[in-house]
This record gives sequence, C-alpha cells and structure tokens, in this order.
Amino acid sequence: RKLVMFGQFNFNRKNMNKVSSYIGGLLLTSVIFLACSNKSETKQTEVLEPKMEMEEPLVINSLTEVEKTDGWLLLFDGETSNGWRGFKQESFPNNWEVVDGTLHMIKAGELTKEQKQERADLVYEKPFENFVFKLEWKISEGGNSGIFYLGQELPNFNKIYHTAPEMQVLDNDKHPDAKKGKDGNRKSGSLYDLIPAKPQNAKAVGEWNEVEITINERKVTHKQNGVKVLSYDIDSPEWKDLVANSKFPGLNENWVNLATNGYIGLQDHGDDVWFRNLRIKEL
Repeated sequence: RKLVMFGQFNFNRKNMNKVSSYIGGLLLTSVIFLACSNKSETKQTEVLEPKMEMEEPLVINSLTEVEKTDGWLLLFDGETSNGWRGFKQESFPNNWEVVDGTLHMIKAGELTKEQKQERADLVYEKPFENFVFKLEWKISEGGNSGIFYLGQELPNFNKIYHTAPEMQVLDNDKHPDAKKGKDGNRKSGSLYDLIPAKPQNAKAVGEWNEVEITINERKVTHKQNGVKVLSYDIDSPEWKDLVANSKFPGLNENWVNLATNGYIGLQDHGDDVWFRNLRIKEL
C-alpha cells in the first residue's frame, strides 16, 4: 500500500479521504455561517432604518388636510369670485377678474369707460378680529397695490385705506413711492407710511411673494417671504405717535382708533397686480 508523505505526517488513502471530508465540512459550515450573518445584518439594517414621512404636496388655492384639521379657511378657490365684492358694493367689481387661478386687478388704462366707473377695492365679505392671514402676490413693472385689514365701510369714505392699515405691495425698483415716506416705510411689506419692513426682502417683479399677517389681541406682525419684517401694538403710545406724524389723521380723524374687527381688502391702485393662495385661520 503506497504512503503519501507530507512534512512530518504520513497519510494513506483512507486517511486522505477523512481529511478531505473534514475540510469540506469546515468550508460548508463557514459558508452557512456567513450567509446567516449577512441575513442577520440585513434584518438589523431594515429595523434601524427610519421611516420617512411624506409631506403633502403644495396645491395652489387649496388647503392641505393638516390645514383643514387646524381650522384654516380658504378665501379664494382659484376659479370663482365667491366671497369677494367691491368695497361698499354688493357685487364683484368689473375692474377685477379671476384668471389663471388668481384674483387680478386690471390695469386702469386697459379698462372700458363703464369699468372705470365701477372701480373699487376688493374686500372679503366677512369681517375678522384675531387671525393669521396668508396669501401670495405678484406685481407688474412699476406697480403699486396693498393688502388691508380691519377695514371699515363708513359714510363719506369710499376707499379702504381711509379706515384700515395697509401692508404695502410695490415694485420697489421702479415705483416712485419707494423713495418717499420715511426710512423706506412705503416699500413692499411695510406698514404703509408708518413702519418700514426690515429686512426688505421683496422679490423681483413677476415673482410671487409670500405674506403672513397676524393680529392677536391688538398685536400685529407682518411677515414677507418667510421673514418677520415688522410688528406693532395697536392702541399703544408708540402707535398713536406714529399715526399723529403720518398723513392719516388728515384723511380720517378717527384713523388712530382702529376697530377691533374689520374687512380684509386688496387695493385698486390702477396697476396690474395678482393675488392667490388666500387663506385665514381665526385665533
């Protein structure tokens, strides 16, 4: 019987078969162990991996399910003028239109004679007191407009700015009003002619700007494009001083004593301006 020599060890054919079986068993055990380890690691990875919550997509002129649950009210559906009418009027004025999902103030120079006679600022039919109001606006080149709150329909006053504070909407680059007033208090986002928006972060003509106006227990905040640009307290000594040194007492001697609730309004200043995504949450 032949012997196989390997170093100091001698193996015959029978012993070689045993060795081969033993080595094969070790290899098979290693493969099974590695496979089980990989499977275990995969399961562990799957368990530890965080679940990502999907955000609701932004849809123009609509409320998300979260907003609905939170008590928000949609003021403009993008298709009809429901809820909107002219200041001190009963119907939707002819100088405004619903187009491409926006409330559009038609440039005065493009109006017919009949439309010009019916021109009016736009107001929402329900007055509000404490609220968070959000919307987006886009202005034309050289354009001017405004967003009003706490507006009143009083005898002898046919414009909403005679009775209500205004968040300015303006082309800061090409409208001359941007250089008037004091310290930029007639630029976009400002409390018109009273408090300047700081920082001044309005976007270029043709781009949409986001607005958030909050009134809560006579405390007012303006936000423009996600940034707080001013705040003030109605009825405070500082407020009365601001009004006294502005043009408003000459328009309405009672202007300083703002009503506790009133209308939200959009200004007809004769220039093309567009509004969308109007929604409100009462506090």
